[in-house]
Amino acid sequence: MPKIHLLNSRLANQIAAGEVVERPASVVKEALENSLDAGATRIEIDVEAGGAKLIRIRDNGSGIAAEDMSLALARHATSKIASLEDLERVSSLGFRGEALASIGSVSRLTLTSNAHEQGSEGSSAACEGREMEVQLRPAPHPRGTTLEVRDLFFNTPARRKFLRTEKTEFDHLEEVVKRLALSRFDVAFTLRHNGKVIHNLNAASVQAESRRRVAAICGPAFIEQTIAIDAEAPPYRLSGWVGLPTFSRSQGDLQYFFVNGRVIRDRLIAHAVKQAYRDVLYHGRHPAFVLYLELDPAQVDVNVHPTKHEVRFRDGRAVHNFIFSALHRALAEVRPGHAAAQQDVAATHLLATGDGMAIDTATGEIRSQSTLAWGAPAADRGRSLQVLGRPQAQGPRRGTRRRSRRSRRPGH
Repeated sequence: MPKIHLLNSRLANQIAAGEVVERPASVVKEALENSLDAGATRIEIDVEAGGAKLIRIRDNGSGIAAEDMSLALARHATSKIASLEDLERVSSLGFRGEALASIGSVSRLTLTSNAHEQGSEGSSAACEGREMEVQLRPAPHPRGTTLEVRDLFFNTPARRKFLRTEKTEFDHLEEVVKRLALSRFDVAFTLRHNGKVIHNLNAASVQAESRRRVAAICGPAFIEQTIAIDAEAPPYRLSGWVGLPTFSRSQGDLQYFFVNGRVIRDRLIAHAVKQAYRDVLYHGRHPAFVLYLELDPAQVDVNVHPTKHEVRFRDGRAVHNFIFSALHRALAEVRPGHAAAQQDVAATHLLATGDGMAIDTATGEIRSQSTLAWGAPAADRGRSLQVLGRPQAQGPRRGTRRRSRRSRRPGH
């Protein structure tokens, strides 16, 4: 009896799901990349219980035609590549055609879409768990696609028990949304968790709106203490923001690097950035940056990692030298007073109110607020703050008093 045999499609899908679907954040990543590849300009994400109970993603992209719905949930079925030449110069975020099949094998999945302007011409495809039997039916839907994933890992208890707490899973999911929101300023994103709006990021068309989105994701302090980068040496172009040496972090939690719009983690890139900061950053500190590298898609291989988080450059040395020189040159031009100047520029965006607050007109956040003097009239609050700020007269030291008592004793 032969020992080698072909795996059935159900088992093959679950093995593929183990590579693609690690947690709810993995589902959101694959679905959002499909929405962006479809040309969506607005994406809404609704999740419940950190994504373990429900993930619903709705976009206004090009949609899927009714005749393609059954293939949309099949493995290795895609509209993004058709030949080896396409694979060698991938420009889309997704291309393997296995994400929906992998997700559907470990959840209750419903895909509803419409490729026409008429809302009555939509269709829906549903599959559940291991059987992967696709059920098709008409479903009115505006132009675009809605993906609904319920009860993730309901049929694989061993996978489900490895999920973390609801907060931890949502934090991972939110980080995925942040990364993709930083990669596409022209797309509006809305994220809701358990019915509560967490992020509502409008599409940005000008530089000021892009900076506002970066501030909303990375924090106002980051955007106020950064250097704008825009360097080009064909065939490479590097743009974005890098933090001043004074704005360093204890860990690398504020580092975003994109290659042709795809967020990646790459040792070569990390080394180039680290070398650029080598002479201006204390040991053990990490720089903060949001950087975008653009180059010919044929010069980078994105098909080297199951989740496409890593890439391989055809000329890694040239890419490393370009990034290092661009950042090193920008950091070398920073003068000691640059940070103070950045704070002065930030101060010009502050609007003082009558109740002692200062509001950042760029982000809408309250940047400072006067201390309240409880029980004092509003007109006297400033005076009370001055009184509280006066240095108090210090009394005699205890040692002095002790010595004076000794001096009064007989015989001394």
